[in-house]
Amino acid sequence: MTTIHWFRQDLRLSDNPALLHAAARGAVIPVFVLDETAAPNGRPPGAASRWWLHQSLERLSAALGGLAVMRGDPAEVLTDLVRKTKATAITWNRCYEPTAIARDRRLKAEFAALGLDVQSFNASLLHEPWEVETLGGGPFKVYSPFWKACLKRPVAPPQVQPRFKLAKLDGLGIPINAMALRPQNPNWAAGWEKLWAPGEMGAHARLAAFVADGLAGYGELRNRPDRRHVSRLSPHIHWGEISPRTIWRAVTHAADAGDVPRADSAKFLAEIGWREFAHHLLYHFPALPERNWKPAFDGYPWRENAADLRAWQRGMTGYPLVDAGMRELWATGYMHNRVRMVVASFLVKHLRIDWRRGEAWFWDTLLDADLANNAASWQWVAGSGADAAPYFRIFNPMEQSRRFDPDGAYIRRWCPELAQLAAPDIHAPFEAPEGVLRSAGVMLGKTYPHPIVEHQAARAAALAGYALVKAAAAP
Repeated sequence: MTTIHWFRQDLRLSDNPALLHAAARGAVIPVFVLDETAAPNGRPPGAASRWWLHQSLERLSAALGGLAVMRGDPAEVLTDLVRKTKATAITWNRCYEPTAIARDRRLKAEFAALGLDVQSFNASLLHEPWEVETLGGGPFKVYSPFWKACLKRPVAPPQVQPRFKLAKLDGLGIPINAMALRPQNPNWAAGWEKLWAPGEMGAHARLAAFVADGLAGYGELRNRPDRRHVSRLSPHIHWGEISPRTIWRAVTHAADAGDVPRADSAKFLAEIGWREFAHHLLYHFPALPERNWKPAFDGYPWRENAADLRAWQRGMTGYPLVDAGMRELWATGYMHNRVRMVVASFLVKHLRIDWRRGEAWFWDTLLDADLANNAASWQWVAGSGADAAPYFRIFNPMEQSRRFDPDGAYIRRWCPELAQLAAPDIHAPFEAPEGVLRSAGVMLGKTYPHPIVEHQAARAAALAGYALVKAAAAP
């Protein structure tokens, strides 16, 4: 009774229902197929995600005792694998990107027609996207009532790690290195191994560290990029190295035991809830990554300006908090969540560059790039998505900096040319007296750029654009 378990975004052994089912049947052939043509939504994984995937596959293979790594069309690869191994069943855990859903439905029908037992499971969400409905039986379009509905539903406990018999993998697959997932010439990810610990063990260690020293105070301090009160679990969650159910159990147990304030645990779980909401939206509105969720935004007067886009990508806008965030992203594959909102707002509202440009950059540079989260969050910031109020969310990058990085520690770390400036001048060096700049070794236009846009003028232009959207949406 040999079963193929197809690993996708479930690169773990614990709380892996499809692997548990496969192990109960007999020998297991674990396989990972790098599908660079169809998933997700025709996009290959971004460069940063590929780096993480390489590390995660290495650790998964070691934990399993072997992993058949392949590349190509999963339909062709798995059909050939069934023929070679005489497997009688295939299991996988569900993915929720629109193309993945269509592919999996087709494959399930094709393999069932060949006489195989095909089983799929939920391993990456607390609740299936179709399980949570409004009283009218439709999808939610606003986060708060969605999450309230989720909180009324029980969360299944994590499943045990299975004992399984590994089938012979001789001659199956290619070396992980042969997939060329890591950057070469130049290796812009050099040193990332010191910053991150991909894999299931790293995920559980990160969760334990966060619960012990980060969860308490999360509700207030999560917005401070100069502090470490964030979980940094997002890449682990995206690749399925740890399940939301495992996180839910650890956080709720810490609150129940009185180890952390319940308000902090609830706030953190609400962030897990936003991920659930993003997948809910993507399932019910599959065009979310490509099209404005609110059609009226199709008429927004976006600017095409390659120089401004490049300045934003490089962290050279002249606004220190924005530049610090973009540089952190390039250097580490990660950006603090509060800063993500600020840099996204700056792109779509100060520069009036289409949110899809930013979403594409995040897809390529974020280790935790996730189709649902990325699209839902960018549309939320732009105002074109669900639960968005664009008229009141034009962030002032200087005020955001003063409020959430009051001493300028985060800016100094990522914009070292400003390190000698004291607060409050570091938040807006273009407003500082010339003598202050000179004594700090800052020469605007030489060591640090002038602002590429003036805040008040940019805000007025963004509001004018939104006025056009409002007029187009009027009955």
